[in-house]
Amino acid sequence: MFNRQTVLVLISNCYYPRPSSVVVGMKYALAIISLTFFVLFPSMLQAEEITVHHTQGITSVPVKPRVVAVLDIAALDTLSTIGVDVAGVPTLNYPPYLAKFGESRYRKVGSLFEPDYEALNALSPDLIIVGGRSSPKYTQLAKLAPTIDLSPDFQHRVDSAISHAQLLGEIFGKQAEVDRRTSKLRATVEALRAQTSKIGTGLLVMTSGGRIAALGPNSWFGTLYNDFGVQPVTRKLDDGPHGQVISSEFILETNPDWLYVIDRDAAIGEKGASAQQLLDNELVRQTKAWKAGHVVYLDPVAWYIVGDGLTALQSMADEVSLAITKTK
Repeated sequence: MFNRQTVLVLISNCYYPRPSSVVVGMKYALAIISLTFFVLFPSMLQAEEITVHHTQGITSVPVKPRVVAVLDIAALDTLSTIGVDVAGVPTLNYPPYLAKFGESRYRKVGSLFEPDYEALNALSPDLIIVGGRSSPKYTQLAKLAPTIDLSPDFQHRVDSAISHAQLLGEIFGKQAEVDRRTSKLRATVEALRAQTSKIGTGLLVMTSGGRIAALGPNSWFGTLYNDFGVQPVTRKLDDGPHGQVISSEFILETNPDWLYVIDRDAAIGEKGASAQQLLDNELVRQTKAWKAGHVVYLDPVAWYIVGDGLTALQSMADEVSLAITKTK
């Protein structure tokens, strides 16, 4: 990089051109003047920016930012999938395919819920990305650096994830890789919907702390119904994101053709009765799903922890499709 001393040396070596080389001399002089200006006044040299429309507003962010802090694991999944590295990440027990982010070379800038503002100030990021669990901290973080919120649309999570991936591809110059990955995901989901249209009804439940909750289309995990096409066995559920606490009697009464299960305790490393132990009882064993071998224990990390990253969503769609194929 040129410094002030270099510029002065270059200027001192300038010569006055002969009349026959006036044009060349003028071009040379203009180049020196431009170089001098941007070395002496570097703040005037601004990076190219892009205007981003996101969940909480409109933000101008630099194209191909060099120092990026991410407080959303779904965004981190997508960035890793398309080949973008970052500088700051949350403290987390990462799944194997994201294990590198647990290494010390990545600055830890808080949790998925609470940023470490001191660490972020020290990192001085060009861009901060939040989403989902970290989105309530958007306003405070936006005071530190350009910040975008990539929280999902729970009613259309696949389309939402693809839209966010395309946005990240534009910011980081990775459009071709995004197109390749999203085309594969769209094709997988389309084929999966053709499968689920023929398998009857389904019920998604989540176990945690010895309790069972039923999750409907309006829950955080509605992608099973809304995107993957599983027909809900009932729509008479609370619309809350965490679902409705139920008993084994409820599962028997609704009697789904397929029972899909997320073990939250397994996802977060909590001890206690597993989902298999909770559901292996006299009532659940009487359901159509149990008798047909249609109880599917979903990857709890992909579904509960990551959710909307390109790799996680691809894995989730593949998992549901494979379960159907195996039982034919």
